[in-house]
Amino acid sequence: MGQHWDRKKIGLLTSGGDCAGLNAALRAVVHRANGYGWEVVGISRATQGLMARPPEYVEFDVSSTHNLLLAGGTVLGTTNKGNPFDFPLSDGSTCDRSQDIIDGYHLLGLDALIGIGGDGSMAILRRLAQQGGLNLVGIPKTIDNDLGCTERSIGFDTAVNIATEALDRLHFTAASHSRVMILEVMGRDAGHIALNAGIAGGADIVLLPEIPYTIDNICQTIKGLKRNFATIIVAEAVCTEAGEKVVQTNRLGQCRLGGIGEYLAEQITENIGAETRVTVLGHVQRGGTPSPLDRVLATAFGVEAVDLIAAEKYDHMVSWQNRQVVHVPITEAIAEYRAVNPQDTLVKTARGMGICLGDTNCHAVNTHIRRDATVFA
Repeated sequence: MGQHWDRKKIGLLTSGGDCAGLNAALRAVVHRANGYGWEVVGISRATQGLMARPPEYVEFDVSSTHNLLLAGGTVLGTTNKGNPFDFPLSDGSTCDRSQDIIDGYHLLGLDALIGIGGDGSMAILRRLAQQGGLNLVGIPKTIDNDLGCTERSIGFDTAVNIATEALDRLHFTAASHSRVMILEVMGRDAGHIALNAGIAGGADIVLLPEIPYTIDNICQTIKGLKRNFATIIVAEAVCTEAGEKVVQTNRLGQCRLGGIGEYLAEQITENIGAETRVTVLGHVQRGGTPSPLDRVLATAFGVEAVDLIAAEKYDHMVSWQNRQVVHVPITEAIAEYRAVNPQDTLVKTARGMGICLGDTNCHAVNTHIRRDATVFA
């Protein structure tokens, strides 16, 4: 047999926020590795499982992955806290625990590690791999779909489906009560979920962090509609009109994005008197059964990741480009942040459908708007 058929032991971890499709990728890795006669162990709680002594892991075989295709979240657990290079301790100090992770990799006798994560996780995992000589292959996942060098990431399609369904439902209650309904969706820095769901759900207004807006443009659009209700979808990273981030701080002093929907509702009510309601979709977008597309994508990624190990093509991330799976250097994937390009095809599509994006182009495109209308006045 060739060298790539030699028995290998592969570690697999999920890092960062959870999303739908992670378990489908795990299942694919196990099945493909089984074809090579290799062993797969799942690392618990991302890199924290490698920090533990003994390392925390789960052994997988094909039979143990039977129910994973439909399962949401990640059976391995994950974390988006605790940078191992600046790891927080109970006394409030921090320390570098990177070597503990590297040692955990070797204690398990791993020949390679597959890391499923977004840009932050990929950057940390690659730094660990470079420092410790680990054989790393990456699989992209993020509901925000903002990781570079890939057209799609695991979890995005499911999140868009959930946001679209929510918008569909809000449409009818908006019409029933003559209200403006605002749907606030996730999108830490990028507006891909809002843009895709806004088009699919027929929103009147879509607000993205990449395109500045004015309250006046929003209100004029609402007043100009030939009906007495409106639907708006907004990404959580959209700022106020003055350019300030809207965040919520909990009792632990932790700040998180959220609240732009309420800000917009107050501004709309104050300016045109429209009765406005806000729905914050939040973590519902991350959970539940993965869509068929996310299952297919995750499965294709899992198979390709194992094949990269067989080819000893490390320090690469699998990627979806031009309707096929390819691979790119991890350095390129994390170097290129993929926000919504204002000249993107879907931005042009939205404008072509008369959807207002909050900027001055709203009224130039939406020639059907009756600027003197006072439906909500």
